[in-house]
Amino acid sequence: MRHGKHRFLLGCTKEHREALMANLASALLRHGKIETTLAKAKALRPFVEKIITMAKKAHLAEDSAQKLHYRRLAIARVKDEDAVAILFNDRASEFVKRNGGYSRIYKLLPRTSDAAKMAIIELVLGDDVGYAKSKKRNVAKARKPTPSKKSKQQQKVVPDAVETETSTIPDQSVPETATTE
Repeated sequence: MRHGKHRFLLGCTKEHREALMANLASALLRHGKIETTLAKAKALRPFVEKIITMAKKAHLAEDSAQKLHYRRLAIARVKDEDAVAILFNDRASEFVKRNGGYSRIYKLLPRTSDAAKMAIIELVLGDDVGYAKSKKRNVAKARKPTPSKKSKQQQKVVPDAVETETSTIPDQSVPETATTE
């Protein structure tokens, strides 16, 4: 069985893929944002996030030998000492308070020459919280079950004018404007 064997193959050999990921990660760490194909961006995301996690662990480590160990592991994967130095010296402190999700992918229009799906992958700032999710209610959960015929007969008929001016408190059944002294 092949469960859990997913890899981004990208139509090339293992050596070429490692070099490609190293070059893309180097460019991303230097510039903070790059434009590439969607498949390469999706393959780059876990690769670069592991490197950023190493930088974060090195930043939090107190032992200098441990810091050097993480830096050497990152250099072994990225193959660019200057890009790793930028990450470990300058940008690692930005990601200390962030628990994962260090990169973001935006989809773009297809490339005109070969219609390849394009994307922008960028590093997320440490204090970026993202966008607020909408408060839409699920329609299936919001619907109340339809009452049976007996319960419809037992319900009181309420005039239309009173129904529109009900209070915002769900526990009160008496409208605010229709209260009597």
